[in-house]
Amino acid sequence: MTREETLKEIREAQDAGMRSLRCLQDAQKLLSSAGNWGLVDMFGGSFLSGLMKHSKISDANHQMEQAKYEVQRFQKELQDINVPGNFGVGVGDFLTFADFFFDGLIVDWMVQSKIKEAKRQVEDAIRKIEIVLRDLDNWQRQLEI
Repeated sequence: MTREETLKEIREAQDAGMRSLRCLQDAQKLLSSAGNWGLVDMFGGSFLSGLMKHSKISDANHQMEQAKYEVQRFQKELQDINVPGNFGVGVGDFLTFADFFFDGLIVDWMVQSKIKEAKRQVEDAIRKIEIVLRDLDNWQRQLEI
């Protein structure tokens, strides 16, 4: 691969990485919001706070699916330049059914635990992508000299 081709592939990988990062950061914000609504729901919230929590969880799940797609595209772009990329991004259903129908402190605590774990996974993926993007920037600068 020529220097110009390598630079082009690096830029494509950087673009895909930035899209992944934005999706993950959006998911992180939604998970934080869901966690906040979850705390309200646990400590005397109403039906409305439960609905808001589940709405935020649903939004976060949708954003996580988009992030998963973007991360897969990023991984493909990294493979084009022979950079291994392995970012685990995935969130299952957050016990929505159980929380609505068996509303109680233990189930609410389990939902909060799932939200917290999803946030941790998102934060880990963000850190990994940021590291790879820094490495790509350094590689690009070296090639442009």
